[in-house]
Amino acid sequence: MVHATRIAVLGTALLVAVSGCATKNWVRDLMGKKEVEIGQRMDGLDNQIRTTDANLGETTQLARGAGERADGAMAKADGAMAKADGAVAKADGVNGRLTRLWSNRYNQKAADTVEVYFGFDQADLTDGAQTALVTVVKELEANPTLVVMLGGFTDPKGTKSYNYTLAQRRVEAVRRFLADKGVQLSRVQAIGMGPLDDRGTPDEKKRRVTVTLMTDSD
Repeated sequence: MVHATRIAVLGTALLVAVSGCATKNWVRDLMGKKEVEIGQRMDGLDNQIRTTDANLGETTQLARGAGERADGAMAKADGAMAKADGAVAKADGVNGRLTRLWSNRYNQKAADTVEVYFGFDQADLTDGAQTALVTVVKELEANPTLVVMLGGFTDPKGTKSYNYTLAQRRVEAVRRFLADKGVQLSRVQAIGMGPLDDRGTPDEKKRRVTVTLMTDSD
């Protein structure tokens, strides 16, 4: 009986020992799995942090680029406003000069006259015509109060409607030359008069633009 009891006690102890060892192994396995899981979660969190940092850097660059573009747009807007102000000032100056010229239209007198001649059915300036116009430009530069009146003419050959158009083309050629040389268009008054029927004047003398320098009589 005593022997059987000892065997039972030893068996129970053995079972407890075996059970204890199994429990320790299970705990170790569980802890190892948890450590692996925690490590994986930490790796994932690190990846998320790096991704967030990268996105933040990209967003910062985009914001800086947008700010630079906005600054550029503001600078262009300021430049456009400055140009607009300059254009308005020039327009005001032209309007004032035109108003003065219109007010003094009956108080002007001819200071000088230059004839610019053209070839038959031509509206291009010859070398001689350009030379004559250069002297006009010099007089205008030396006398800021002078203005120019241009009258375009043709010979009577051809239809009147064609000759009026040709006379206007000749006037425009002279006015464009003066403008290219720096003469303000507000100082130039031009009109195509059409054909001249004066029989006492040769046809080659009728193909012309009469350039009259005008000054205030007072």
